[in-house]
Amino acid sequence: MVSPLGNAVEFLRNFGLFDIILPFLLIFTIVFAILEKTRILGVESEEKKIPKKNLNSMVAFTIGLLVVATNKVVTAINGALPNVILLLVISFAFLLLISIFHKTGELDFKTAHGRWYMFFVFALFIGVALIFLGSIPLDSGQTWLAFGWEYILNNWGGSVVSSFILLGVVLLAMAFITSGTKRSEGGGA
Repeated sequence: MVSPLGNAVEFLRNFGLFDIILPFLLIFTIVFAILEKTRILGVESEEKKIPKKNLNSMVAFTIGLLVVATNKVVTAINGALPNVILLLVISFAFLLLISIFHKTGELDFKTAHGRWYMFFVFALFIGVALIFLGSIPLDSGQTWLAFGWEYILNNWGGSVVSSFILLGVVLLAMAFITSGTKRSEGGGA
């Protein structure tokens, strides 16, 4: 038996709340916030540095409508955001577990554990990129992530994959070499 709340959610789904209204509001809000913060489109008065809200809102409104008009983008957003939120919940749970072992007060993970912080930022970036690649479909119906994984498995010995592996090793070596401590300029053999 379907509950009244289930019927209400189904009504909202049929009404277009999840496919049109919420993606539009999300894109509008993000673009508007970026335009307000960066003041790319100018300011009302130079002394107060107030952004041009009317211009920012029209640009954000237009971009929001263009995004909603593109079905693939809305499908990617609807497919990726639940997984991004799951990644956020996992990260929050991890920080809760770490904070158990710290003294009372604010946990500043970046200051206390700088290298681990950078590792987790990089891991979360890769996770979000993989989530979005897994939600963007190609014309064949396959996602970019599945296509890339299949390409890597089929061409493991090929020159393209070998080149990417070599590039990754070189970049890691460069990062390791340049991140070392600086030697004193006065002495040394």
